[in-house]
Formats: sequence, structure tokens, C-alpha cells
Amino acid sequence: MSDAAAAQESLEGFLADEITRMYEEVAEHPEGEFHFYHGRAGAELFEYDAEDLDRAPAGAVASFAGVGNPHLRADIQPGETVLDLGSGAGLDAIIAAMRAGPSGTVIGVDLNPTMCRRAKVHAAESGANIECHEGRMEDIPVPDESVDIVISNGVINLSFRKRKVMEEMYRVLRPGGRMSVTDIVSGKQLSQAIVNDPKLWAS
Repeated sequence: MSDAAAAQESLEGFLADEITRMYEEVAEHPEGEFHFYHGRAGAELFEYDAEDLDRAPAGAVASFAGVGNPHLRADIQPGETVLDLGSGAGLDAIIAAMRAGPSGTVIGVDLNPTMCRRAKVHAAESGANIECHEGRMEDIPVPDESVDIVISNGVINLSFRKRKVMEEMYRVLRPGGRMSVTDIVSGKQLSQAIVNDPKLWAS
């Protein structure tokens, strides 16, 4: 491995650890101060349905840390299989399960095992049938052509290999499948100072 590749790998590992720590902090102490929208106020800002938020476990709502609302265009139908990429504490997966119903399947994937455990607890509280797989979005632990729709909320921007993430999303979708993704896009090259700052990288 070249020096440049080793340095990039080291930076990616450092940022991944810091981002994981930051989102654990949101989940464990949602009442804290953060530099991004979170909790019920953040979800309402992004036009989440108030009835959905009332039905979801309070802990899942309080831990919300998305950047938009993928459900506005997801149009999830009963019986569909949904993949929530970067499922966090589970709010989007739980809402997807409300739409997919008892005949549907919702699969969460998250890098952080703590968040997966928390999502399963919240799913159990809501009565939703949700799987959560620990894994990276660049190597989604889901078979080829096995889901009807992929939703994601504010996590693809955290990857250094976004093209690989998109390839993986297409790999797991069935023919005719669809995506509903909300994320952050920069119209200009980020400075190295921003790239090296986990708080700004995650914002």
C-alpha cells in the first residue's frame, strides 16, 4: 500500500470512529446540544407526519438525526421489502414498517452495533418487525435483488466511497426497485480542514 493510500485509510478509520461516537452521543443523550437538527423538533422541521411521530417510541424520535424526510417520496406499499441504509436508532425503519405492514419486511443496516441494538429495542417497543444488520454501506450485508426500495437519511455523505455505496444500493434492488434518499450535497470541493474535522464531516 502506498503512503498516500495508507494515510487515506488511516483518516477514514479515524473519522468513522469519531462519527460513530458522535451518533452514539445523540442516541444516549438526545437532550444534549448538537450542531445539527435532531429529535422531534428536527423531524417536524423535515415534515414528518405528526401521527407517525406519536406512534413511534419516544426514544427513537428523540434520537432522530437525519437531514430530511425520505418518506415524503418513498410511497412504501404493504408487503414490500424495505432497506433502511444507515438505520441509526430506528425511527425511519419503524415508519417504513408502519407503511409495509405485517406482510412487509424492513431491514436496517448500520455500521454501529450499539445503534442496531437500540433500533431493535425501539422496534420491539413499537411492535414492528425489523431486522438490523451490522455492516458497512459500501458492502451491504443483503443479497442481490432482494429489496423493493432503499431509503436512507443523511448517511451517504459520510462515506469516502460514495460510488461504491450507490453500486451496492443498485445491487440489492430488485428489477424495477426504487430509492428514496435524503442527504447532503456540496456544490464545491471541500477544504482539507473540513474533510479532517469529524464534526464538520458529519454535519
